[in-house]
Amino acid sequence: MADIDIREVGPRDGLQIEAPLPVDARVRLIEALLDAGLHHIEVGSFVSPQAVPAMADTGAVVAALGPRAGVRMVALVPNRKGAELATDAGLTDLSVTVSASPAYNEKNVGMSILESIAQVAQIVSIGPASVDAVVSCAFGSPDEGDIAPTVVAALADRLLDAGATSLTYADTTGMATPRRVDDLLAETGPAVGLHFHETRGTGLVNAYAALLAGVRRFDTSIGGLGGSPFADGAAGNLATEDLVHLLDDLGRSTGVDLDRLLAASELAASLVGHSVPSRVAAAGPRLPLPSRSRLA
Repeated sequence: MADIDIREVGPRDGLQIEAPLPVDARVRLIEALLDAGLHHIEVGSFVSPQAVPAMADTGAVVAALGPRAGVRMVALVPNRKGAELATDAGLTDLSVTVSASPAYNEKNVGMSILESIAQVAQIVSIGPASVDAVVSCAFGSPDEGDIAPTVVAALADRLLDAGATSLTYADTTGMATPRRVDDLLAETGPAVGLHFHETRGTGLVNAYAALLAGVRRFDTSIGGLGGSPFADGAAGNLATEDLVHLLDDLGRSTGVDLDRLLAASELAASLVGHSVPSRVAAAGPRLPLPSRSRLA
């Protein structure tokens, strides 16, 4: 059994800033991720297609995939309406983003933080099996600058009080550093998920710092694709293959096959029509994978 839970967010966070892909292409990518051993996948979001065109038809993606034993398929929802659409599509695991930055929360979901907390309670009230509250800008915001860990922890407590079943702290614009990761986890404890971006090239080292602090759940995106359409300069996510490559070397179990994961990364690049930011996708693993070795 894997001791590190990787939630693959590429089909949602990775694709949301790309030109919209047809449903069958999105399904092909998710199938490749499943084949690589990823069994916790954010398959899309139920948001306004006018706001995020690439996430239109997420319900059709879910229908094409069908139920999968042992697979947690998650959808991001901004409010009760989105949650109802997701549950009508057959999903029982939801995520909702509430920012620690008041300015970013208004830009991202058009609500105040208090209004977003109220929406979390509404989402919980329809009865999904899990609601993960993602606290965005948890390590700072371009609008407000540094955000104190005590402020983030207080918001997290309010989200749990509203009924959220788990928490994820997101470095939406790449402001985290290992020191700031340690500071936040010292305030909140390690029983959370972390979601890092590579805006300033610190995503992988931040994940390593979090691992040393006891965190066992991470969001990553195939190829390192992604970024927020509502945050200027936000680069892609920590690449799934980069984190798996590191964890393999550390002897940590993820249940993910790196060779198949790199094949999924190649597929992602072909679907979006450009190379992906992942370092391991570009350079390959530090040693040849067994299936690629000429000595095999």
